[in-house]
Amino acid sequence: MNKKQISAVVICLVGFLFIIIVAMIGLPKYNVWKQEMKGKAEFAQAEQNRRIKIEEAKANLEAEKLNAQAEIERAKGAAKAIEIENGSITPTYIQYLWVRQQNLAENKVIYIPTEACLPILEAKNDK
Repeated sequence: MNKKQISAVVICLVGFLFIIIVAMIGLPKYNVWKQEMKGKAEFAQAEQNRRIKIEEAKANLEAEKLNAQAEIERAKGAAKAIEIENGSITPTYIQYLWVRQQNLAENKVIYIPTEACLPILEAKNDK
């Protein structure tokens, strides 16, 4: 081997050692930085999730307030109706109110009182 080849080998070895030393020093610092960035990302995600839960709770509170106001208005309407109907409530009117509140969905059974105040349990269509 001549001097040029030996110096090239020495330069390669020194360069290789330099890379190993830089990696040994830099890799732990990189891992620390990487963990720090991961922690910041997790913190930001947790903060966002907290804000979302707060906004959902505010929306639920607003909905409950509106439901309470609607219930108050319904009660006022019922009180006004009772005031108007005072003295004019008859058994027939009570039956009318009962029928009116029934949900007339399909396949729902409605009992209609007869003269003896007994419901008709079956109705046959004889043709």
